Amino acid sequence: MRRYAFTKADGRRLFLYTEGAPPGPPLPDRVRGRAGPSHLRRHPLLGEWVIYAPARQDRTYHPPAQACPFCPGGEVPFRSFEIAVFENRFPALSADPGPPPELPVPTRPAVGRAEVVVYTPEHRGSLATLPQSRRRLLARVWRERYRELFALPEVEYVFPFENRGEAVGVTLSHPHGQIYAYPFVPPVPAREAEAFARGERLERWSGLAAYRVAERPGFRAFVPPFARYPYEVWVAPEAPHPGPWTFSEAELDAFADLLGEVVARLDALFRRPMPYVMAFHAAPKGVERFHFHVEFQPRMRARDRLKYLAGTELGAGAFTVDVLPEDAARALREVAP
Repeated sequence: MRRYAFTKADGRRLFLYTEGAPPGPPLPDRVRGRAGPSHLRRHPLLGEWVIYAPARQDRTYHPPAQACPFCPGGEVPFRSFEIAVFENRFPALSADPGPPPELPVPTRPAVGRAEVVVYTPEHRGSLATLPQSRRRLLARVWRERYRELFALPEVEYVFPFENRGEAVGVTLSHPHGQIYAYPFVPPVPAREAEAFARGERLERWSGLAAYRVAERPGFRAFVPPFARYPYEVWVAPEAPHPGPWTFSEAELDAFADLLGEVVARLDALFRRPMPYVMAFHAAPKGVERFHFHVEFQPRMRARDRLKYLAGTELGAGAFTVDVLPEDAARALREVAP
């Protein structure tokens, strides 16, 4: 893998990753933006940080395909590329977010990074339809971004994720994901780190035949028996790893290929692209006892029915699930991707 670094006309960083020929000469850079002020406020009852970034109200919203900013010549001012990573034009976290306001609750600067990862120059596609070589390159990009972002002194947690489909609020349909680098450890990975420190082990469930979906050498895709979403799928190495930065080259390849198969099975389940959130759960900075895993949280419970988070989930944090994990795993195993 080779990386080529550029500075966009507005000062944002852009990286192009390739296993082939270097990119050609850049085109005029017409897409410009500037990080608006953002800050953190402490929720006094939950003990959690909330990010406030009002400039994100103006972010691009469902442009026509010919005006997609992620196609070549937009945010990536080149005629062609393989994978591109750049700083978000409308970031929630940035290197220079400005000072926080003085309020009756604790505040902090929203310092960190918010990056966009564009998987392909093609406007249509998914992790399932990318060539295997592109998925494997993408896995190496994620590993490299983990290492570089964790090296920033202000960053405590790095979180790659993908929002897919309008049902989860996606406003740009071009295949892409994001990476947030937080100045704090968010609540979910913090609680997971505590559980792993107590001795919890993913191996207790990932190898059970009733919950298996697919596998590759050293990796398993499975429906956890405690799934909170219908057709929720986790992908994890068989042996604990704190994050992809400790994967071997062969493990990166197996991981990337299994992600593609999981998306293909989710799409085949109802014969339509499955809307989902894909979330990477790695160890916080300095934590070694952790079992990295990827969580797919689909947003459909049947062919024509969305899974909405309503009162019990949003108000109380208590999930209700319409599909038994055992039945979900069986359906995903049996579907032809």
